[in-house]
Amino acid sequence: MPIDPTLPYDDNNLFAKILCGEIPSQKVYENDWAFAFEDINPQAETHTLVIPRGRYVSWDDFSAKASAEEIVGFVRAVGEVARAKGLVGPGYRLMANIGAHGGQEVPHLHVHLFGGQPLGPMICKQR
Repeated sequence: MPIDPTLPYDDNNLFAKILCGEIPSQKVYENDWAFAFEDINPQAETHTLVIPRGRYVSWDDFSAKASAEEIVGFVRAVGEVARAKGLVGPGYRLMANIGAHGGQEVPHLHVHLFGGQPLGPMICKQR
C-alpha cells in the first residue's frame, strides 16, 4: 500500500523493527547514522537498502528535521556501501521512493542501491 509521507512516523514499521533487531536482516554495513541490508526481494543482481537510524518517514522529513551530522553520516554511508559492493566503477542506480506517486511502501526513509548488471532506462516510455 502506498505511503503518505506527511503522516507521523510509525514505530511499528518494518524497517524500525529491523533496526531494533525484532526482524532479522542480512546486514551489509552500519554506522552511527545508517544501517544497510540486502533486499529480501532483489530487483537486480545487487539490491541493497540503506536506511537512516533516525525516525524519518521520507526524504522531505529527513532533509527538514535531521541534524547536519545525521545527513552527512547517512549520505556517506550510502557511498561507503556503494564502494564496498564494487558498484562505483561499473555504475549503479540510487533510488528513493517517496509517497504514493513514488511507490513508497515502508514509512521509513530508505534508498535502494541497484547494480551488478546493466539496468536499462530509468522509466520505460509507453505510448
